[in-house]
Parts: sequence; C-alpha cells; structure tokens
Amino acid sequence: MDKKRLFLTLAFAGLVSLSLSPVAAHDRDGDSSVRRETSFGPVIGVNNSWKDGTIAWKGVPFAKPPVGDLRWRPPVDPDPWKQPKHTREFGNACVQNGRLFSPGLNNRFDETIAATLNTAVGSEDCLYLNIWAPARHSDDDLPVIVFVHGGSNISGYTADPVYDGAALARTANAVVVTVNYRLGIFGFFYQPVLRNGDPINDSGNFAMLDILKALEFIQDNIRHFGGNRRNVTLMGQSAGAVNVYAMFTSPLVVNAKHKLFHRLVPLSGGLSLASELPDGSLPTLAPASAFEGQATFLLAQQLIVDGLAADLTSALAYIAAHTPQEMAAYLRGKSAADLLATVLAKLAPIGASGSGPIPEGAVLPKDPVKEINAGNYLHVPVLAGNTRQEGKLFPTLLGARIPSDAQVFDIQFHYRPNDPPQIDIKQWIVASFLPVDTPVTGFNAATDHLNKIFFLASRDNILNAIASQQNDLWYYQFDWALEPAPFNDIYGAAHAFDLPFIFNTFGPSLFSNVVNTNANRPGRLALSDAMMHSLATFARRGDPNGDFWNLGVHWPVWPATLHFDATLKKKAITVAN
Repeated sequence: MDKKRLFLTLAFAGLVSLSLSPVAAHDRDGDSSVRRETSFGPVIGVNNSWKDGTIAWKGVPFAKPPVGDLRWRPPVDPDPWKQPKHTREFGNACVQNGRLFSPGLNNRFDETIAATLNTAVGSEDCLYLNIWAPARHSDDDLPVIVFVHGGSNISGYTADPVYDGAALARTANAVVVTVNYRLGIFGFFYQPVLRNGDPINDSGNFAMLDILKALEFIQDNIRHFGGNRRNVTLMGQSAGAVNVYAMFTSPLVVNAKHKLFHRLVPLSGGLSLASELPDGSLPTLAPASAFEGQATFLLAQQLIVDGLAADLTSALAYIAAHTPQEMAAYLRGKSAADLLATVLAKLAPIGASGSGPIPEGAVLPKDPVKEINAGNYLHVPVLAGNTRQEGKLFPTLLGARIPSDAQVFDIQFHYRPNDPPQIDIKQWIVASFLPVDTPVTGFNAATDHLNKIFFLASRDNILNAIASQQNDLWYYQFDWALEPAPFNDIYGAAHAFDLPFIFNTFGPSLFSNVVNTNANRPGRLALSDAMMHSLATFARRGDPNGDFWNLGVHWPVWPATLHFDATLKKKAITVAN
C-alpha cells in the first residue's frame, strides 16, 4: 500500500443550588445527593450545585484494568467493591504517545503537555467513565448523552476540559457521560499470535468492545444517576465519530437483546473504504489486511529493537519458529512505553502508526456502508455534522505549517487574545500557501481540497446510505470563524472547533487562547446555547426541531444543511437546501 495513503487512512480512522454546603457534600459518604449504587458497588460523587448546577461522578470503573493477561482481550467486569468508592477525579487517560491532544504529566490539560510530546503518557489502567447529572431536576427519567472523544484513535482523554459535561447536562437537562477507551495498538491490534479461536477476541477491536462495555454499564446503572436507559444518545467526534458509526453497524449492537443506544450523533467522521469513494479520496476505513500487516510489522520491529533479530527477514523467521503463545507472551511482557517507542520510531516514519476500527466481520462488518445500504444496522435517528474548514486543523499533512508542535503549544498556551496580534501569519504558514485566499495554491484552497477528498467524501457516502433507509437524518455545518487575527485565517471553522460550542466549554484548553475574545463572547455564547438546546431536543425527541426560539428556523432533513454561525453579538443560523 502507498505509504502516504496508509498514513492518512490509519491516522484519521482512525464529539441550581441545593442546601448542602460544598464541604458537606464532599465529606459525607452517606449523603444521598452524591452516593449512588452500581451493579459493582457504591460510588461517591461531588455536589457541584453551588458552582455549575450539577453532581458529577468521575473515574467510575466500567471494566477491570486491561493489564497483564487482559492486555489485548475483550474487557471484563471490574471486581466488585463493598466500601463506597470515591469517584471525584478523572480516571487515568489511556496510554498513548503524547500529542497536542494528549494530557500532560498530571492527567489533565496543563503546561506539562509541552514536555510530554512524543513520549508515553497515560496508563493501561484506564477503563473509566464520567457522569454529570443536573443537581435538581423534575424527574428521574432524563435523556442520556454519551460522548466518545476523538484523537485519531491514537490519543485523547476524557479529562480534556473541552469535554466537561457540566454545562451540557445543566442546559440540556440530561445525564452526560464521557467514556475512556483503549487507544492505538492497545485498542486496535489485529495480531495473529493473539488469536484463540473466539471471533470477538480475535477481532482486534478492543476499543470498540470497550465502548460496548461502557454502553452495557449505562444500560444497567444509569437509572441510579437519573438517566433513562431507553433514551441514550451516542455521540462521537472525529475518531470518536468513526467509532460510533462502527457501533451503529456492529453485529454485536444490531443483534443485541435490547438497544444499547437510541439516537446517533457522529460529528466530523466517516466509515468508508477506498473502493466506495471517488478516485483520489482518502478513506476513513482501512481493510483488515492493512491492520494485520501493521501488527506483524510492529512485532518484527520490536524483535529487532530487542536484539532478537537482525532485520525484517530474520524477525519474520523468528516469529515462524516460535508458537503463537510464545509470541503473545513476549508482546504482553513488553511495557507500554517500549511498544509505543517502537511505534514512534519504526512505524510512524513509514506512515503505519495509525489506528481505527478493523472491518474483520465479527465486531465490525467487512464493508459497513454496504451493510447500511442493505438495512443491516441499528435504525435510530441520526444527527450528523461537520465544520466548514475541517482541513485547517491538519496543515502538517500539506507541509504548510512552520512551528513545531512544541512551539504551537507554547504560543497558544501563553497567547493573549484580547491584545493586539502577537504573531504574523507568515510565522505560521509556509510562504507558498500565502496569501491564504489565493486561488488553487492558497492555504484556504489547499485545506478545502483536503476537506473535500477526506471528510466530505466519506460524509456523502455514509449519509446517503443512511438516507436510503430512513428519513430521520439531519445535518449541520459549523461556520463560525471569528477568532482574533491571524487565527481566523489559520484555523477559521476548523476540525473540532464546534466542540466547545456543543459543551459550552470556553475555559482554558488547547485552543481557547487563540479563539475566545471579549469581542466575540456575546455571539459565541448565543450560538453555543442554540447548539446545546438543539442537541437536547434531539436527545429528548429524536428530532432537533421543537424549540423554535432556539434556532429561529426549521431544520429540514438531509441533504439540507443547517448552518451554525454567529456575528460578534448574536447567533446567525440559516438553512441551505
């Protein structure tokens, strides 16, 4: 396979106060406002009603840590507990090579991210979810919104401040859940030596099975947190959208005794093989053979790194001379950091370090879009979305960005958005892409082309397949691009820039200092409120229409597009048919 195509395929395949005092809510384990029972044991959350109107339970285990012999196996139930478990802090991020979208040394967004780039962060002990519920609500039958984060399926973490569910839970009057799942080679690993004859185990789709396990936990337990298990919206962004589309078509979901979710919200993702797209497009799904080749290459390279083989030929001979059980034990005996170092040093340079759902047939169909066209998927209402300039988040794929990741982080972490510009676009974008609005060769044209051949090609393929089977399908485009100059040209309405609006999380985060200004605040908050209420209406009714005053327009079904935008002062929402 062409190395550049393999990289692009896998990299993307790879979004009311109570009377209790804060101290009392923290310290009284028997307090019914923060204690909940689960099928594994009681948990104690935090009453934040005084601050944000919610109660939160963070770091709730939904599976046993997938370590030791459980590495590269389907998730299993956690060991039960009798004493109340304090669930007040986010669980560990899943182990990953540090990127701009990874946590720092403290499992959160902070200045240490700059020091962790391209080094292993997180832990294999990471299968935890987080729950936010309104502190005061009129019933115990609230819609449930489950969010699966993005990060190219090789990075990301639920403690990212953009994914904080408090504002969405309060505004939508819903229970919001965010889910960790295994990443990279720990989440998607189609390695023959690990197979034991069980199609589910042998699928390599451990991350998908993690998400499935979390959905099962929600079905069994969410009523204790005020949620309705018969009204679950599954939402994911970027790689998270790829993953929720995969769940949408998984035989394990389609054939489940009870529905695991009842609405789908995939944002900026797809699930298309190259054979289903126009020539020149970049697929969002690689064939199983590509993942098997990746896994074999990693094993061979690890043997070379460890001095057990001299080259690829001798490494393959070494594998053939040992039993699968011996090779599986060898792989499970390696530290996560060692394996990730090999991925970074040996796989990344040839474009083979990406991850994503594996279409092997048991957990994910070999051709998911074909199955949708045949009606073999979970028939639920769908609300999909994209940003207008998705490609602007990926200038390195075009060779268009000048600063390194470390420099990008440093600039953005310390930027002062309300001051005059502290950089010039010439310090950020390669000169051959300037001016940005130059036809054909400019940065806008180049990133628009990337958007067209990647995001929009896969969007059209899967949404048209869904529309052939059902009418309840809505779509939005996020157009807001009022960042302070020059970031309005550098990012504009880039990939993932709709997420802070959906969650109303405009506090400190990777992009907040180059996006949020005092000037754009009124319009930004008005647009965020409209987007949250639309999601709330969809989660409640299976249709984003209903609260007309929030949108000001009727939202027709696909292929019509609702455009989310705002001026500096107010929302500006329109529809294009």
